[in-house]
Amino acid sequence: MNLGKTLFAQIMEFVPWTSFARIVARYGGDSRVRSLACTEQFRAMAFAQLTYRESLRDIETCLLANQTKLYGMGFRSPVRRSTLADANEGRDWRIWENLAALLIRRARKLYCNDSFGVDLDNTVYALDATTIDLCLSLFPWAPFRTAKAAVKLHTLLDLRCNIPAFIHISDGKTHEVNVLDMLSFEAGAFYVMDRGYLDFSRLFALHQTGAFFVTRAKRGMDAHRVYSMPADRSTGIITLELLRPVHQAQLQSVRGSRVITMDETPVKAGGTEHGQMKTGYFWLVYGEQDEICFLFYPDRQHKRVAQALQSEHAPANAVLLTDGYSAYAQYANRLGLTHAQCWVHSRRKFHEARNVEPGRSEVAMNLISQIYRVEEEIRAAQFTGKEKQSYQLKHSKPVVDSFFAWIEEQFRKQDFLPSSPLTEAMNYARER
Repeated sequence: MNLGKTLFAQIMEFVPWTSFARIVARYGGDSRVRSLACTEQFRAMAFAQLTYRESLRDIETCLLANQTKLYGMGFRSPVRRSTLADANEGRDWRIWENLAALLIRRARKLYCNDSFGVDLDNTVYALDATTIDLCLSLFPWAPFRTAKAAVKLHTLLDLRCNIPAFIHISDGKTHEVNVLDMLSFEAGAFYVMDRGYLDFSRLFALHQTGAFFVTRAKRGMDAHRVYSMPADRSTGIITLELLRPVHQAQLQSVRGSRVITMDETPVKAGGTEHGQMKTGYFWLVYGEQDEICFLFYPDRQHKRVAQALQSEHAPANAVLLTDGYSAYAQYANRLGLTHAQCWVHSRRKFHEARNVEPGRSEVAMNLISQIYRVEEEIRAAQFTGKEKQSYQLKHSKPVVDSFFAWIEEQFRKQDFLPSSPLTEAMNYARER
């Protein structure tokens, strides 16, 4: 038999009840209350949050199911949903605001010396707002649009501990920039915010407090650089312009490699007029000297391959290693390059076909695994150049020949559907 405290009671011990009692007395929270004091109301709502309750009825039912443990959890009597509803509606909201501010202050002290991935002693805050859509018939006090209600949650997040230092809820029509008038800025702190907060008079007021801000420029903003801060190279911090020649030299070396690996990956970069993020692409270019460069383009057009490589006079016997994107094949054919494609994508196709054709898919994957093992042996032996090529010709080429011979044999049998995932996998490998 468990004679100790419940887990909920142990969690509630962290609440500063003496300070909470002073807050309740300040706003008369328990004045003329016969049942469900503020402390019990807080326990009931905390229990609902910790146990993912979805309604007042859900809270009431769950607490009644543990009626023998209510006293140990801090409840003098069972909690009725009508009583809890009246308390939530009638009690002064400032009680909970003051308690939340007190808990936030105490929690932030626990993390004040923690690192957050940046070598910076200053406090860094992130300021942003999010709109929460509501039903207009249920929340008529939160007008937003003709047929929709909403509130806007403004949050200032301390990035060192990921705890909000400031929270404000407004109606959905309030612009984000108005929150800057409510904040008390901390001297020496950094405030990171979106371009929705770009207001020169307000940001100047922030600057006068000794704080710093980081934001994005709006399109068409009329601004110019007044001065540049000198960079002390002895600290290891240098400007982007000093790095640009290094990047260009490394990219030129990669473009001159006999074997070039290239791939593209989507990234979210920049905003649209509707507040959504645009999709751009990082184009990765990797050379045979283990050099890697990233180029950014706003789209995935075929011309980006030529713009990235800029190699109209490629080295003799040059090889371009990529995935199955047709832009790479067109570029390689135009320049007379050998277009090689990685085994990973082919293996992935056979892996996806295992649910339909497990036997034959496993045969293909085992042959590809043998090629992988040869590469592992090469890395272990640290072969390079001619040694590596000779070892691959001796051990990998027979496996590759067997793999494509097996594919041709399967097509001759014609004992599978044209729409089968195995057919798609074999066609993908044969075309490569």
